Amino acid sequence: MNIEKWIDKGIEFALDYGPKVIGAILIWIIGSWVIKKLMKTIAKVMTARNYDESLQKFLLNLIGWVFKILLVLAILAKVGVETTSFAAILAAAGLAIGMALQGSLSNFAGGVLIMIFKPFKIGDLIEAQGVLGVVKEIEIFTTKLSTPENKEAIIPNGILSNGNIINFTSQGTLRVDLNIGIGYGDDMKKAKDVITKVLESNPKVLKDPAPTVAVSELGDNAVNLVVRPFATVENYWDVYFETLEQSKNALDEAGISIPYPQRDVHIHNVN
Repeated sequence: MNIEKWIDKGIEFALDYGPKVIGAILIWIIGSWVIKKLMKTIAKVMTARNYDESLQKFLLNLIGWVFKILLVLAILAKVGVETTSFAAILAAAGLAIGMALQGSLSNFAGGVLIMIFKPFKIGDLIEAQGVLGVVKEIEIFTTKLSTPENKEAIIPNGILSNGNIINFTSQGTLRVDLNIGIGYGDDMKKAKDVITKVLESNPKVLKDPAPTVAVSELGDNAVNLVVRPFATVENYWDVYFETLEQSKNALDEAGISIPYPQRDVHIHNVN
């Protein structure tokens, strides 16, 4: 009798909740497919209207989360959970969750501020929170950078939006700062002309702004020259390394020395 009773209850349960579970599964499958299609359509519209890449990815990320939450609510309603009471539970728990997730909410707000004020965009070379790298992704809570060492740096948007940010790309060009020393016995004008020719012969060095070669210091062992060519962000390191190497070779050919630290020692015989 007990077995028959349990079988009857099982059949009754299956009849009551089976269609709801099947309906919930269908809603999940169809809803996921619809969301995927909608996201592709929205992405195409944003691309057609020339949305900024950073803003596009941020909005798609945010819209995707909203669609998923709506889908979950629809599934819960189909199963029989009262969405109004569920919403009330969420509202009641919102304060506690908000207190527990203050950092996450701060990061979300930081992401919104980054999208509004646009201190940088995807592809920009920036330095922030002690990290130098190219911006790869701007997400809801974090921003991802690719460092020169090809490492991925993930910075929370909260501290990123409230800290100092140096954008090396926004101006379009960068100044390369180099120091080259020559001997006190060498011709300064000749040395400056030699280095200037090196810069003028390098196609990666920009003509405007014009490069600078000037005396910066009369040091202990050398007359120090500042060499300041301008380059695009992509060519920065090429100009840096090529200028050093080519200047050394050109100065050697011109008979101009690049001194190293040395001391004259005088010995006095005391009788």
